[in-house]
Amino acid sequence: MGGDAPATAPAADVLLHTCCAPCAIGALDHLAAEGLQVEALFCNPNIHPVTEFIRRLEAFELLAERRGLVATIRAEYGLERFLAEVGSSPTAAERCRRCAALRLRETASLAAQRGIPAFSTTLLISVYQRHDEIRQLGEALALQTGVRFLYRDFRPRFREAQQAADELGLYRQPYCGCVFSEAERYERKLRRPRPRLSAG
Repeated sequence: MGGDAPATAPAADVLLHTCCAPCAIGALDHLAAEGLQVEALFCNPNIHPVTEFIRRLEAFELLAERRGLVATIRAEYGLERFLAEVGSSPTAAERCRRCAALRLRETASLAAQRGIPAFSTTLLISVYQRHDEIRQLGEALALQTGVRFLYRDFRPRFREAQQAADELGLYRQPYCGCVFSEAERYERKLRRPRPRLSAG
């Protein structure tokens, strides 16, 4: 699965960037229903901390094995790369845009190298993502690389994909993955009143 796809692998119609196993399930089912042959790319330098990265990586590897999915897996933990790309962004919206652009750029580039005619992303299954923005990023990269961006609204499969992941025993994450979203998740807890410690 990892590294370059084997030479004997069937030619793919689409290279699908995969953010995690649960989201991949819904997108793969949708594209399979269209009769499309899919290869996957796991490339997510946004996922932190390293323990979270490993859990998502292992869940995706398990899904790929069970489905016989041809996949390229970038297993390098990318904290420094991610922060260099988005760390100076002044707003959460801009950080998210740069993060999506980083991963889509990797996907379009690999699709061009492999001769795969189209690329897409499982980010399009999330009800929390800005679809118009992702589509604009994908189409801009399509012009640069000559690889078509395949836009699909996978959101109708969001809940069923989560349920399928639970049934398969695959890890389902509680936040988007980046260190900023993790901080926001815990910041809300820190704002809650806490009981005072009694003096000894």
